[in-house]
Amino acid sequence: MKLYIAEKPSLGRAIADVLPLPHRRADGCIYVGNGDCVSWCIGHLLEQAAPEAYNPLFKSWQAQHLPIVPEKWQVSPKPAGRKQLAVLRKLVAEADELVHAGDPDREGQLLVDQVLEYLQVRGKKRDNIQRCLINDLNPAAVTRALGQLRANHEFVPLSTSALARARADWLYGINMTRALTLQGRKVGYQGVLSVGRVQTPLLGLVVARDAEIEHFTSRPFFQVIAHLRAPSGEQFRARWQPSSDCLPWQDSDGRVLSKKLCENVCGRIADQPALVTGSHRATKKQAPPLPYNLSSLQIDAAKRFGMSAKVVLDICQRLYERHKLLTYPRSDSRYLPTGHFSQRHEVLAAIASNSQLLATAVGQADASLKSKAWNDQQVAAHHALIPTAKKLADSKLTADEAHIYELVARQYLLQFYPAHEYVDSEIELNINGGRFVAKARQTTKPGWQVLFPPARPAAGGGQQETALNAQLPTLTKASHCHCERGELVQKETSPPAPFDDASLLAAMTGIARFVQDAAIRQILKDTDGLGTEATRAGIIELLFSRGFLQRQGKKIHATAAGKGLVQSLPAVVTTPDMTARWETQLGAISRRETSYAMFMAPLQTALRELVAQSQAVLPAGLKDIKVSAAAGRAPGRAKLRRSGAR
Repeated sequence: MKLYIAEKPSLGRAIADVLPLPHRRADGCIYVGNGDCVSWCIGHLLEQAAPEAYNPLFKSWQAQHLPIVPEKWQVSPKPAGRKQLAVLRKLVAEADELVHAGDPDREGQLLVDQVLEYLQVRGKKRDNIQRCLINDLNPAAVTRALGQLRANHEFVPLSTSALARARADWLYGINMTRALTLQGRKVGYQGVLSVGRVQTPLLGLVVARDAEIEHFTSRPFFQVIAHLRAPSGEQFRARWQPSSDCLPWQDSDGRVLSKKLCENVCGRIADQPALVTGSHRATKKQAPPLPYNLSSLQIDAAKRFGMSAKVVLDICQRLYERHKLLTYPRSDSRYLPTGHFSQRHEVLAAIASNSQLLATAVGQADASLKSKAWNDQQVAAHHALIPTAKKLADSKLTADEAHIYELVARQYLLQFYPAHEYVDSEIELNINGGRFVAKARQTTKPGWQVLFPPARPAAGGGQQETALNAQLPTLTKASHCHCERGELVQKETSPPAPFDDASLLAAMTGIARFVQDAAIRQILKDTDGLGTEATRAGIIELLFSRGFLQRQGKKIHATAAGKGLVQSLPAVVTTPDMTARWETQLGAISRRETSYAMFMAPLQTALRELVAQSQAVLPAGLKDIKVSAAAGRAPGRAKLRRSGAR
């Protein structure tokens, strides 16, 4: 008997649907016509064992026990999964062949591997386990995936990386949370001070942004705009570029703070000749933005519809599992396998059928175009989030489901539209010894941008605003113009905007710009940042549920407890540098560039130092702070043993 083990019942049913009839449903599995069987996990059936599993004394939170570092790691069945684990134990023992059908990502790989290890699958049966990677639950896609099984041992580094992440999160979360919570009690704070290597730097970002806004003092700054007339009579404007002599009157961002200086420049250029010292025109093309991964979709949905990351993920899961209209949603890839290009006609037809809003756009698409999205070298276990070839029958989508489907479908459609073409123009001028620059951008062919209203360009792909000129006259170097007058423009420096759902997600995915260490920042420029596609929404919600973040309209701010927690921690815990370094090393494990041991050993050394530092400082900022209901649960009942407590 061949046993297929899926990650969830919905995937198990999708696999069984394409296997031979007749089917016989049993408790926790489906037997198919050729004698094979399909079963499933129910998400995580196993979790990292609680500290008291290693020593009963650890059930009580005591400073002298820290840090808790298991010599031999243990996992334990989750109470809700014991029954299904018993079903799998029996089926695995009876099976001759095993097929791992966990979700196509790092966590999905570990989830099933860990069950097989717990059930002590050994020898030839273990060596011959096959891996099935399913991104689309529609029958044709599942059938293709079953015909492209790979050896499961190819994915050992991926599983090892996930295991290292889970254990490191356990070590860090359990020990730092206990250390801080015990210190909090000393100043009267009775809640659990949850610390995680992702959640705490994320909280640190919000606390730092709030502090920057609170302490911000607005200052006026000034610009000079030259109003010019070309020999042809065309009018245009150019902005003054202060020379190095003006540095004493500029701030660190190059803004001129002296009104008198700018007034002097205005007076000097009025009714003066202007010599063209440089003229440049460049025709450029902008390729369509890539299809979505989960985070880029969540960011766009937050901007357009005000949806939280969790809401978007939940909708995507329904569109994937229930409606089968989207491919696997928890993807970090924005590329597609080249083999998928042959399915474009079916997918486009489905979009036209499922979305009246996009039907015309499908008709105007050019299916012969092949964007850079199709790239096998950029696709690992899973590909970008795109629509499937399924057409809706009787079932209807909710308004929010339709919004998300249409966002994903539009982003896929962009791949079959030509590049956006435009001309960038720049003219440099000398006016009475001062340097001025005029710029303009003019669209020549809108290309893929026709699918977006002007005020809502695609994420990462919108046309830049040209504030001074829609277009520029054609001028050559050494041409002469006339400056009619100088205009003094006064502006005010403004504080950074508070975080909202979109900008907080963008901060998590583009964490490099918040990293202090220049070397780490460089490494992270082309990689993902805090958390994973599967965990980011949950981590944000976790900070709300634990009383560390709060919403004020669409804006996200830290609570008094959140600020007090960050202020009481060593700086390295509250900035992204450490977790960014972790992510880099975990990625290296999955690529076989480093080992589990080389990651865990220095981590344990650093953990001992952090626990000691945390125990040496009283969290004075938490004194007299009332605890929210969620944050006030007794430490003994805190569920921090799972890897999700990041």
